[in-house]
This record gives sequence, structure tokens and C-alpha cells, in this order.
Amino acid sequence: MAKVTFIGAGSLGFARRLIIDVLNCPAMRDTHFCLMDVDPKRLDYTRRIGERIIREQKMPAKVTATTDRREALRDADFVVIMLLAHGVEPIEAEYRIPLKHGIDQCVGDTLGPGGVFRFLRTAPMILDVCRDVMDVAKPNCWVLNYTNPMSMLTWAAYRGCPGIKFVGLCHSVQGTTEMLAKAIDVPYEDVRYWVGGINHQAWVLQFRHKDGTDLYPRLKEALPKSPRNKPGIADGEMVRIMMMQHLGYFVTESSGHNSEYNPWFRKRSDLIEKYTGPDFAGESGFIARAYGKDREGWEKGLEDQVNQADPIDFVRSHEYGSGIINAIWTDAPFRIYGNVRNDGLITSLPEGCCVEVPCLVDGHGVNPCFVGELPPQCAALNRMNVSEHELAVAAFFEHSRERLYQSLYYDPLTAAKLSLPEIRAMADEMIAVETQHGWLPPLR
Repeated sequence: MAKVTFIGAGSLGFARRLIIDVLNCPAMRDTHFCLMDVDPKRLDYTRRIGERIIREQKMPAKVTATTDRREALRDADFVVIMLLAHGVEPIEAEYRIPLKHGIDQCVGDTLGPGGVFRFLRTAPMILDVCRDVMDVAKPNCWVLNYTNPMSMLTWAAYRGCPGIKFVGLCHSVQGTTEMLAKAIDVPYEDVRYWVGGINHQAWVLQFRHKDGTDLYPRLKEALPKSPRNKPGIADGEMVRIMMMQHLGYFVTESSGHNSEYNPWFRKRSDLIEKYTGPDFAGESGFIARAYGKDREGWEKGLEDQVNQADPIDFVRSHEYGSGIINAIWTDAPFRIYGNVRNDGLITSLPEGCCVEVPCLVDGHGVNPCFVGELPPQCAALNRMNVSEHELAVAAFFEHSRERLYQSLYYDPLTAAKLSLPEIRAMADEMIAVETQHGWLPPLR
């Protein structure tokens, strides 16, 4: 029986999905799911729904729940991190204050003011988990992180806990490639792709039919013409289509996300209106509003999920987590895209940074694949982001206010809008608010 510990298990939707995914693997049907969250009420919802899934599927798995992180990690074989540091309140501040200074964010969880401050308040918790894993979990325990900002947190985990078995996971590669296959009416199972770069900004370097035919010419022909007959593809993907037309390659993650990671799409209101749309297509403050929905309605939704009359849909998702767990446990090979330390994997990006590359998973763990050089125009944009990652990680480990300023000086969107003194003033206001609430670690 494998022990799989969820840290941040109060994230009911995600925890429920992963429980279902793992139990869909025949070898994992006796898994012990140990759920941990600091919020007992949310934790209880997840425990109840986990027990219901097991009961409905008549499986020998079990669910336990605790608010004690160290106890949850004791003797764990796998740890899945899905935590939200300090709840939803900081997210609103990390949208509102930059907006006041002219920085308009859609999501703000990966880069820019929102991403950097989210990293600084989340990294202490991630490192606490990693240290406990190395202390009390099984020697071969793997940590699977789903918490953003992925690149900065993964970099911090490797730097702060040398030897940790840690991989950052996202669904943007499989989600993007599936969307592209749909755009040109090719069955997804007939597509072969090769992707490399950084999280939320990895490049679809090859996109081929299984017979070897290059499908990129069809993509470049079809995508700009598809808003009318392919709603949900080009309607919400103007940013990524424009990037493909000018840079030659399609990039992973939504247009709303990607509109924040460069200097081109959010620096003027007319550009925002032209290139972005509702929700993840680039709507201003979308995530802040999504997290800010009324708690009473949210709790009713959880109660409804736990008590719904119909059986819970037992269908496996495309998230990589269950496949990794099954592959390591059974030594059955499985291919993923993971966020790992760049030990010569992408030669045109700095050594030691976090990169997203193909990985083969088996009983030996997560084994990253060599990608080599990226197209220079793609590497150039990645390096802009990696410079920000590097300085933010340095700010955390050095407790340095100056490094924090410097990370934002090199943020593409922030630098396109603000002068150096203006960036510093925005950061000072964010530091003051987040320090007052106890969200940030000390900065000197």
C-alpha cells in the first residue's frame, strides 16, 4: 500500500480529481491517501468526498486526515503539494496595488508583481514541507508540486533542499497540444509533439502527425482564421496566435497568462482591448475575482458535491500526477512534461534555473530528457523571465529588499510601464501591506 500525502488538501476540486486519477490505476487501488490542511472545515469536506469515492468504487483504499503536517508526511511514498499560502486575501492586494500603479494583471501567479510576491509568501511553506519530507518521509519519496509560481518555487526547492526528489507539474503542455489538435481536426492520439522552455512559456518545438507529417503549416494557416468556427480556440487565444505569427512557435499556457510575460500586450488599454478577452483570455483581475467569490456560496457548493445524489464521475483526467505515482510504484514507464532543475537540459538557458522538459518516469523516478538549444527568439523571451526568477529566488534566500526590487526591474510588463523609481514605489507599497498582515518573510 502506497501512502500518498496531499498538502493543501482543502483544495477540494483538485484533491478529488487526483484521488480519482490515482484509483483509476489498477496497481494503486489500495492507496492510503493522507490529507493535510490547516483549515479543518475544508479538510473535512475533502475527507468525506474521498471516502465516498472509495465506497462507491468498492476499493480497499483508505483516507485519513490531519492538520499536523509532519505527521501527514511521516512514511509518505509520495507528496502532492496544492497549497495556497495565506488564503485568498493576498491575491486581491497583489492585483489591486499594481493596478493602482499601472500594471494590469489577469492572473498574476507566475511572474510580475503578483508572481514575485506570491513566491515570497509561498516559498517558506514549500521549503518547510521539503525539509519535513527529507526528515520523516520514505527515503525514495517524491514531491509533486502543483503550486504556483512553479518555476521560482521549484528553483527554491532545489536550492534550499539539495537532494530533494521534486518535480513541478502543470497541465498546460497537454492542454495546449490537445487544443492545437482540435484546431486542425486531427485526433489527439495521432499527434506527436516535442516541447521545451519554462513553465507557462514552453515552446511547441515540433507538432507532427504520427506518420511524420509536420502539422505546423496547417496550424499557421488555420488558427488565425478560426474564431467563427472554433469558439474557445482562436477567440480566446489572440495573444498566443500573434506570438506564433511573429516568433514562429506556439507557446504553452493561456493567452491571459502569456499576455503578462512579455512587454507587448498589456502596456496600453487599447492593446488589452484588442488582444485579450474574458476570463483566462486576459480579463483584468480575473483570478482575484474568481478567488473572491462569496464564502457562503462556496461552502454550499462543497456541501452539494459531498451530498450529491448521483455517483461521483469516476473518470481519469489528463493531470500527470497519478501517472507519475503509478510509474514509480510499478516501474511502468510513463512520459510527462515536468519542471526540473536545468542540469544541461536546455543549453540556451542558464544552468540551475527551472525548465519544463519531457521526462521519462519509471521505478528510478523522474528522468528529464535533453532538449538542447531553443530557437534563439524563443530562448530570448525565456531568458527575460528567467532573469526575474533568478533575482526573486535570490531575494528570498538573501532576505533582500534590493533583490526584490531588481527582480521587478527586469519583469517585462512592469518595465514596459514604469520607471525604476516607480517600480520601487509600487514594491514598497506591496511590501508594507503584506508585512503588516504577516504574509511576507523578513526583508532587509
